[in-house]
Amino acid sequence: MQSVGKLMKVFVTRRIPQEGMKILSAAGVCEVCLWDSDEPVPRSELLKGVQGAHGLLCLLSDKIDVEVLDAAGPNLKVISTLSVGFDHMALDEIKKRGIRVGYTPDVLTDATAELTVALLLATARRLPEGVEEVKNGGWSSWKPLWLCGYGLSGSTVGVIGLGRIGMAIARRLMPFGVKRLLYAGRRVKPEAAELNGEFVPLDTLVSESDFIVVSCSLTPETQGMCDKAFFSNMKNTAVFVNSSRGAVVNQEDLYEALKSGQIAAAGLDVTTPEPLPTNHPLLTLKNCVVLPHIGSATYSTRGIMSALTARNLLGGLQGTDMPSELTF
Repeated sequence: MQSVGKLMKVFVTRRIPQEGMKILSAAGVCEVCLWDSDEPVPRSELLKGVQGAHGLLCLLSDKIDVEVLDAAGPNLKVISTLSVGFDHMALDEIKKRGIRVGYTPDVLTDATAELTVALLLATARRLPEGVEEVKNGGWSSWKPLWLCGYGLSGSTVGVIGLGRIGMAIARRLMPFGVKRLLYAGRRVKPEAAELNGEFVPLDTLVSESDFIVVSCSLTPETQGMCDKAFFSNMKNTAVFVNSSRGAVVNQEDLYEALKSGQIAAAGLDVTTPEPLPTNHPLLTLKNCVVLPHIGSATYSTRGIMSALTARNLLGGLQGTDMPSELTF
């Protein structure tokens, strides 16, 4: 092990699963400064913590902008984020400074796809409402139309953004008896052929789908994409599910669409802001299921993400290959 004076400084913005911390400790090349909390690092502590750092290990909740990069100074070689998304980082500025970036695609695909399917089913079949009725004494005799929802069998499912996660969601939904799979995005995906997926304009997908699943990345084009016009174009029996990023949805417009019966129901694993305030109008609606951004929350997935984030960081520090480097 090198002497402490020669160790490279790494700032870790949060407690992360032990798998990653063990890899960093065992490498013997860095001195880890950890914001030792399960809660996000305050901005002032982030700016203090990155000073002179060679490496930064961050989370989605950390805004990595010019101010943070300036605070870190010229030593910073690598930023490794414990996420598949990277819209929290000022990539243009990072590229300008020649800083390498690691992220964690692929490893959370299965967990996020599973959660999205669970959210879709829970929303469509009104599971949270059902649980509530059992608890509050609303369950009396069997009634033919009580708590009826919508099933996947014979339905049309539309996926907006048929990337890794979108494709994994579609693969899991098809065995439920889905009749048609529509998808919209920037280009045709050859892999959609295995599911007879049809590449259609967004308007067509929105108007013809019984279930709409959003799994695209957040870009200037997709920001606020699901707005009043979008919801007005949906069937009033359709179910909307978002497990991508909260900012893809105009939440005021979604609230109006749900409240007025313009659409049947919505399931969200992502919101703006996160956490959503407990007095938010969406939380007053029975036909809206909101989860606290737990798409990748399985023990094994978070452990694998942590380990990959650590390996990406070490690769960047040592000038070697990073297992998952973001090319931009």
